[in-house]
Amino acid sequence: MAHNRHHHLLLLLAVFSATVSAHNITDILNADPNYSQFNSYLSQTKLADEINSRTTVTVLAIPNSQFSSLTKDHPLSVIKKVLSLHILLDYFDNKKLHQITDGTTLTTTLYQTTGNAEGNIGSVNITDLRGGKVGFGSAVPGSKLDSTYTKSVKQIPYNISVLEISAPIIAPGILTAPAPSSSLNITALLEKAGCKTFASLIESNGVVKTFQSTADKGLTIFAPNDEAFKAKGVPDLSKLSNAEIVSLLQYHAAAKYLPVGSLKTSTDAISTLATNGAGKYDLTVSVAGDSVTLHTGVDSSRVADTVLDATPLSIYSVDSVLLPTELFGKAPSSAPAPAPEPASAPSPTPASAPSPVEAPSPLPASPPAPAGDVPAGAPADAPSAEAERSGTSPKSASVRVEASSAVLTLTVAALCAVLFPTVFMS
Repeated sequence: MAHNRHHHLLLLLAVFSATVSAHNITDILNADPNYSQFNSYLSQTKLADEINSRTTVTVLAIPNSQFSSLTKDHPLSVIKKVLSLHILLDYFDNKKLHQITDGTTLTTTLYQTTGNAEGNIGSVNITDLRGGKVGFGSAVPGSKLDSTYTKSVKQIPYNISVLEISAPIIAPGILTAPAPSSSLNITALLEKAGCKTFASLIESNGVVKTFQSTADKGLTIFAPNDEAFKAKGVPDLSKLSNAEIVSLLQYHAAAKYLPVGSLKTSTDAISTLATNGAGKYDLTVSVAGDSVTLHTGVDSSRVADTVLDATPLSIYSVDSVLLPTELFGKAPSSAPAPAPEPASAPSPTPASAPSPVEAPSPLPASPPAPAGDVPAGAPADAPSAEAERSGTSPKSASVRVEASSAVLTLTVAALCAVLFPTVFMS
């Protein structure tokens, strides 16, 4: 009985802890139709998944009146690059914007993490201007501050902040459209990333043609690195038929665009190019912090590196060859089977104690609150207090989320101690 109570208590704590860092940018922006286009493209580019998977982030929202000019002249791949510049990997609210050290700072954006940003092109310059205004622009030297802070939209301290700015931030060269995914040399990209064996296999078996023809419609490739093919337990491919080798290689790709954020928020099984009526050939995903692991039912593999993230194509290197159950049934065993022992009369076995339930790991503590107050005597053309209040409802304001998730967990534990005293006495 006490064991069950402990189990239920830990589940309750896990639910409360998960709630602390949960946020949904789509729901936040749905509350105001002025951001409908911005919101729609966050979903189309899968950036909404990336935002929701992060514990500390600031989104610079652009109203429809300023966003429409960007969408009508550029493809989705370019729009995604621009939007990535509007996702800051730090927490900024009105107070912090007006307390920037030395009045200016460069902050990293999501675009910097793609590997496609050279120099400071993936960072944004935030400057506290005279007259109470705050300017935003590219961090590339010589760039202008073409956008200004307009108002607060929503804050969940210190997990997510949504701020409206007056115009898109455009970094030099970011509006240049990349080459179509179908024209990319996939084998060359894989060889350069240390996946030469996999690149050779998809070339010699004709699978690369399937990848190329699928790329423009949405494709994600999980390429085992060269060390993965040397690992113990990897099947001898020479013993597989040509059809089985093709299925194995196709099992390492999904016919949809899955950037890291989408993998982290994935709850359903992922169908692969090998999926057909005769077998599922699917993958499941688990996440621990920033680590993403793929599971086949036979083995599992960590997603090691992002080789390419260019809408609608993602390529990752993985640490192990993915073995589908449809071909390999169960995990290969390297240990010889034990010799049968002579039959003997069974001896009574004492009942084993129930296994202890492992407590959920605490979530990382939130960053400390910015110190100090907004400087007195701010000019009249700064965003009004009314505009600031528009971002936070009275109900949400009453909940002080800035306390770390660990502190909240302790608070919940104390509450449960009152509700279930026998659990803590046992």
